[in-house]
Amino acid sequence: MTPSQQDKNSLSYKDAGVDIDAGNALVDAIKPLAAMTKRLGANSDLGGFGGLFDLKACGFKDPLLVAANDGVGTKLKVAIESGQHASVGIDLVAMSVNDLVVQGAEPLFFLDYFACGKLDVEVAKSVIAGIAEGCLQAGCALIGGETAEMPGMYEGDDYDLAGFSVGAVERGAVLPLGNMQAGDVVLGLPSSGPHSNGYSLIRKIVEISGLDYASSAPFAEGQSLGEALLTPTRIYVKPLLAGLKASEGIKGLAHITGGGFTENLPRVVPDDLGFDIDLGTFEVPKVFGWLSQTGGIARDEMLKTFNCGIGMAVIVAADQADDVLDLLEGAVRMGEIIDQPGVHYRGELKL
Repeated sequence: MTPSQQDKNSLSYKDAGVDIDAGNALVDAIKPLAAMTKRLGANSDLGGFGGLFDLKACGFKDPLLVAANDGVGTKLKVAIESGQHASVGIDLVAMSVNDLVVQGAEPLFFLDYFACGKLDVEVAKSVIAGIAEGCLQAGCALIGGETAEMPGMYEGDDYDLAGFSVGAVERGAVLPLGNMQAGDVVLGLPSSGPHSNGYSLIRKIVEISGLDYASSAPFAEGQSLGEALLTPTRIYVKPLLAGLKASEGIKGLAHITGGGFTENLPRVVPDDLGFDIDLGTFEVPKVFGWLSQTGGIARDEMLKTFNCGIGMAVIVAADQADDVLDLLEGAVRMGEIIDQPGVHYRGELKL
């Protein structure tokens, strides 16, 4: 066989749809983004086989490691279909680090996984810039990740994200504490909107509405529907860690994700305790009213699907509730612990 025949019959990885050069270009593009997130304990550069972290440098005395992973779900379809990718990286970080802090843990580092059919370096860089921003908001370091180009697994412009975070907490400070009792106060921290939950239902409602993502958002003046629905998940790490440091009154935290109040609140109390929640004590972002009205969604379905305006619940000893309210900007008193299991609602949800 002549050299020309060999060239004609040979295949490369690029011929199969995987562009290694594009992957290398992405690594070079995101190195400065990762460098921005460096913190005590994180000193390694991207590009190695693993990310290193020096736990001793953080000053913990008797730490436990806490790990969490999550994705962004079908909110990614909104980003892809609207061509807006800058905020979903924040969502990715938020969904993991908010789960760490509910156990009292300080997020230390984060790794991401970006999978696509064909790598668009600019899109991937935009997503990872959001991940770096989320890490800055959470105070953790972006120490590594993986980009997987898998033609045949993903169609067109589709991509998927997963995120992994590790935190640490001193052994005696793990939440929830074991001293919860009836009469403890439940505070709520406002959400920025649906965060990253319920988007399969949200996308169905958009379809029913007859709008597209370029349409003006009926509930957010000056924004397109896509922009409004891509409002990133609020990251609660820094204010909650500060609150835990300043007060011994915080007994437990509940991240209000998929399942809403109904499913997430009971996860942090003993089986014989429950919640009395006054729905009239907090403001509900307008997006939820639009979703409820347009989709004909009943109140109880809203409460077990969406956060409805409260992204984090804080359980506090009654005699320290006012002090913690002052510590946590925007917090509202929304109920109390009762000696009856489950979540019991009163008042009217301001949809």
